[in-house]
Amino acid sequence: MNQPSHTQKAFLAAAAAAAVAVVAAVPASGQSISGLESQISDAKSQAGGLAADIDAKSAELAAAQAQAQAAAQREAELSATLARGQEREAELDTEVSQAEAALAEARDRLRRALDALSDRLIAMYKSETPDSTTLILESEGFDDLATRTEYLKRIEEADAALAERVRVLRAEVAISLEAVEAARAQQQDFNQQVSDARDQISAARAAAEQAASQLAAARAAQQEALAGLQGQVDNWTSEVQKLREAQEQEASAAAAQDEVAGWMGDYAIPNAIVMCESGGNYNAVNPSSGAGGAYQILPSTWDLYGGSGKPQDGSQAEQDEIASQIWADSGGSAWVCAG
Repeated sequence: MNQPSHTQKAFLAAAAAAAVAVVAAVPASGQSISGLESQISDAKSQAGGLAADIDAKSAELAAAQAQAQAAAQREAELSATLARGQEREAELDTEVSQAEAALAEARDRLRRALDALSDRLIAMYKSETPDSTTLILESEGFDDLATRTEYLKRIEEADAALAERVRVLRAEVAISLEAVEAARAQQQDFNQQVSDARDQISAARAAAEQAASQLAAARAAQQEALAGLQGQVDNWTSEVQKLREAQEQEASAAAAQDEVAGWMGDYAIPNAIVMCESGGNYNAVNPSSGAGGAYQILPSTWDLYGGSGKPQDGSQAEQDEIASQIWADSGGSAWVCAG
């Protein structure tokens, strides 16, 4: 059998101990790779569902925000319309007040005119104003009669015309007041409709804003849950990686153990060294150095490690034990064939 190389000889001493020391680094969860991969798959599926829900919530949130914005804009427009309507209502209130004052004045003027006409009739009655017959008998000719008749006629017509003009003025003012009051009532009704519409759109805006707030909170909670799932997936993925690395290390250690076992064979030190030293003969003796046994241990060394008698006379088990101790302390340097 070929002797081991220097690299192999350097590795031989540490290989056995390393092979024994390597233990798979099992994660704290104690789960297998397949179990972790199943959890990772489930978590990714949940994450996909959460991501879809988040996208849907985002779309709903955008729609609710747009609705709230449109409602706010419409609310502002209705508020402006209502403000203009209230201004117009105030103007009509002023016109109504002015018309009422004008009507009151017209009524007062008519009352004064009628009072004046009544006073005139009473004065004429008290002064015994002549009737038509008296006027004819007392007139000094036709021209005087005509003049007196025309005078009386004009007085009567002037009084009647004054009273009629005041009556017409009062009627006109009353009609104007009625029209202004109707316009004011119509404006008030319009303002009420605008106010009701503004209240409705304000309620719709508040509802849309509340919905947007709730959607934002729900989306934030889902995003937090998604982040938690992703973090858990990362942790599980790391554990799977550690498990796989541990398995690779374990396989490598097993391979090293197999290789060391191949080197050692049935002996305590590499088989190649034993074959070189003694051909594997536990009773072999070197006549020049006195080394004996399968491992060709010098008598002084044999005694140093507690061997009894001569090396070649020791049992196979004793020779293996002392050889393993020498190997542990000195490695291949204790044997010529290892050089």
